[in-house]
Amino acid sequence: MKYNFLAFSVPFFVLLIYIEFVITKKKKLAGFELHTVIANLSVGILERLLDVYTGAVFYFIYDFLQKNYGLINIKPTPLVWLGLLICTDFVWYWYHRLAHEVNLLWAIHIVHHQSEDFNFTVSARITVLQAFLRGGFWCVLPLLGFPAQMIIVMLLIHGLYPFFTHTKLVGKLGILEYLFVTPSHHRVHHASNEQYLDKNYGDVLIIWDKLFGTYQSEEEETTIVYGLTKPLNTYDFLWQHFHYFIEIIVAVAKQNTIRGKIKAIFGKPETLDPMARIEAERIFNVKQNMDTIKKPLNTYVKWQIGILLVALFGFILLEKNFSPILSVLFIALTVLTLINCGAIMEHKRWVFNIEFVRAFLTVSSLVYFTGLNGLLVAIFLFATVLATSYKYLENRYLRLVYR
Repeated sequence: MKYNFLAFSVPFFVLLIYIEFVITKKKKLAGFELHTVIANLSVGILERLLDVYTGAVFYFIYDFLQKNYGLINIKPTPLVWLGLLICTDFVWYWYHRLAHEVNLLWAIHIVHHQSEDFNFTVSARITVLQAFLRGGFWCVLPLLGFPAQMIIVMLLIHGLYPFFTHTKLVGKLGILEYLFVTPSHHRVHHASNEQYLDKNYGDVLIIWDKLFGTYQSEEEETTIVYGLTKPLNTYDFLWQHFHYFIEIIVAVAKQNTIRGKIKAIFGKPETLDPMARIEAERIFNVKQNMDTIKKPLNTYVKWQIGILLVALFGFILLEKNFSPILSVLFIALTVLTLINCGAIMEHKRWVFNIEFVRAFLTVSSLVYFTGLNGLLVAIFLFATVLATSYKYLENRYLRLVYR
């Protein structure tokens, strides 16, 4: 049996989130709205799950680039590790800055800024596409000659630090504010206040922002408003991931010139047609349900997220022992569950369709190991239900879930 001990990062981070939650409530501070927390964790669960594979892909890419195109063959020493940290953070600064200044890249990064709360769960709002994007930027490191093993270890260290900068509980940190990115700096970065927009892109070191003119200190007299300048107002899991891509497509379709279309794709976010959001929401009938989300509904969603976190820990821990088909089934069930939670928080009627498909995949997975006959029986049973009782079961399910 082979184990991936990086799985223990899941309970470690959950524990820290819980501690922050307890302290926040004890101090009677705002900032842990249940459904925002669930939306944040939902994005993070999928990224953590697929990071098992993206990490392996980029290790291969970095190793190939370094061995075939690296300028020099760098050997690890304490000074080299320090140099790698500085280079990693420098590349991050420019990746992060461009992700705010180019529409196509902002479409990938925007998910991280959708939360209107600011706590440790916001650090989880990293999409799979964002993981690939920043991994691509870091391809410059093996070209410089850094070995893949060093890069992957450094990325793990570098990725740990920003978790602790996503909090309102820590004030300014004195002399550390001059060199490192602190929670105070990162609160500014996540603010939608006009004077704070597009500031403090650094991840570990704040020196890049001070060097390239994007630094802004947190002002005590300013109340920070978190989230997007135009709030998304929906918990829909898929819409959170893809709404800005659709807005770009809508904006491109409205342009009559090639130059206008290119600008819609590669221009700055503030230049995108503001009507594109309204049109996109109209096309896909997206709107937030403003009804109070009752306790039974909350309980169902919380249980699903809790079970997913436990399952995520087990999957990462044992992923080296799973067959490809079992991994694909687990990923599919995870995605369906995350869509399910977002749809329930929006009171969507079509959530039963997701529930039905999830039930089919679950039963099919359980009987898969009994052989083809068991799978055929499962398909037959679900086909029968679909033909004879689907509407009845849908009504019963919606009454149970939405009361």
